[in-house]
Amino acid sequence: MTAAVTPRTSTVTCPHCSKRNRVPAAADSVPRCGNCHQALPWIVDAGDDDFAEVVEHSPVPVLVDLWATWCGPCRMVSPALERIAVERAGELKLAKVDVDTAPRLSQRFEVRAVPTLMVWRDGELLARQPGAAPEPALRNWLDQALNGQVRDDRVRDDRARDAKGDH
Repeated sequence: MTAAVTPRTSTVTCPHCSKRNRVPAAADSVPRCGNCHQALPWIVDAGDDDFAEVVEHSPVPVLVDLWATWCGPCRMVSPALERIAVERAGELKLAKVDVDTAPRLSQRFEVRAVPTLMVWRDGELLARQPGAAPEPALRNWLDQALNGQVRDDRVRDDRARDAKGDH
């Protein structure tokens, strides 16, 4: 008999009623508080083995933070990203990927700097940005990405290569 795989979860505090809730890394719908039923901030970890399930199959857009424990700018950007995720509960998921424990993702996305941020919606990479930025710039970049104003030429190049079938 094989042991069942336990899905990855994180614990978040509801910003409305302060109750702690376990939130699955992947789900078909937005997590809600078990007490007040409001949408919860969806802040999760992802890695090599569950990135597709957590990010590419998410029912809401995903802000991906590719970071490292030893990275000072990563530690500076993280609280801003978490504030954005709390403010946009029910509309956005924040997925944090530690590049040191996810080497296949680091290679797949050719991560040359941490933090590297990406925005995904409906399984499609909309934008990516290497390096840290102040919170207002992060908000502006995220809004532009979600509104279809892609600023990273690599995303356009990736889409063109995918359309041709080159990998």
